[in-house]
Amino acid sequence: MNAHFFLLSGPVAVERLSWIEESLKFFFVQLYPETLMHQKKSESPVFSFFLTGDALYSLEEPETLQVWNIILSFSPVRIVCDRQELDLRGISIGPLRMRFPDQVIDVNSPGTDRKPSFWKDLAHAARQTKPSVPGSAGWFQLESPYMHRSAWHGLCFLSAVLGERISAELYAYLDGIHLGHHGQRPADAENIGEGLAGLGDQAAAAGLEFLALACARSANARGYSTWDDGQGAVISTCTIRPFKIRELNQMVDRFTQNHTILSPDCGSLHLRKQNAAPSFDRTDKTSRAPPVTLLVTRSPYSTGLATGAVSFAAACAHAGILTRVIFIEDGIYAVTGNHRLPSGSAEDNLQDLVNAVAGSENLHFFAFTPSLQKRGIAKDKSLNAVLDIGYPGLGKILFYPPGHVAADHQRVLIF
Repeated sequence: MNAHFFLLSGPVAVERLSWIEESLKFFFVQLYPETLMHQKKSESPVFSFFLTGDALYSLEEPETLQVWNIILSFSPVRIVCDRQELDLRGISIGPLRMRFPDQVIDVNSPGTDRKPSFWKDLAHAARQTKPSVPGSAGWFQLESPYMHRSAWHGLCFLSAVLGERISAELYAYLDGIHLGHHGQRPADAENIGEGLAGLGDQAAAAGLEFLALACARSANARGYSTWDDGQGAVISTCTIRPFKIRELNQMVDRFTQNHTILSPDCGSLHLRKQNAAPSFDRTDKTSRAPPVTLLVTRSPYSTGLATGAVSFAAACAHAGILTRVIFIEDGIYAVTGNHRLPSGSAEDNLQDLVNAVAGSENLHFFAFTPSLQKRGIAKDKSLNAVLDIGYPGLGKILFYPPGHVAADHQRVLIF
């Protein structure tokens, strides 16, 4: 497995790049200063950023480009660009490429069709086993198809995974469950339903596994009908063949395994036990499940992402996974002010939900103080279970191996 890598596909604002920059400074200066000196050219870079979609615009916009220049001043950092997306969007990264020729890569490896494949490069980074051992990799999808390019990106990644002889898994949550609806017939886009069915055929032809799980609660809220066949199997009457609607705990069970799981904006960070240090975590039981850190970056109530993140975090913690939730960027509004819903409202009060689950073992909540300061607001005093952290605290969560966790990496998922 590549030591550390991030995948960024959505818009990347200066605020996001700023906390990434400060986290890298913490990593290199505080933890591994030796990586900044005398690195051999043949060694794999410590950090890789895989950029596709709207994230590529950050490489030419003046404000974000300035921060990327600082990030690339760390020689172990590299950026891998999606060549096809650069061409599609007419984005030129020539000046950045000239300044950092060994760190900015805009040529991808050839895929099975001999065309440049950014997703093959990412699948190779996601591999955690020797090439002779199949292993597996997963994709966590939150957004619906056609309105969001991330659905197509997920299929591209999973197809590349199968091409690397790795079994593939798809986890559909919130609006991501629309990927599996039967009868999709888009006139102006790739057919996601057919692509999903094709992954099953591709896996079978290669002697690999393909698993596609959808959250039952998300499906029920969106009108997907299911019935129990009497043998404990839930059958959907409105999804395509590979898709299986199951309770959330069955999806979370896959997160207890050690394989790489990516989402449209995410990270996979290697954990090195020799650098263990005191952390925020409270647990007495050793776990082999990779820790999950959820970065809530969207404001509450306008979308279901913030509430969905907290619900998913609680399910992960219940399964024995060390889970940290960080309210950051616009997600910080979830912990400010006193939220009050109208009497009789069916909507969840996010602050009440946080308080209700905050005492759970393996589950920890944090408010990122630079996001509060940027907006001139303060955390609500009633949220005692939500701890304040700054840049050093964020760096510790991302890079310090947590106590009593035997996994070799942690997953960072951006909601």
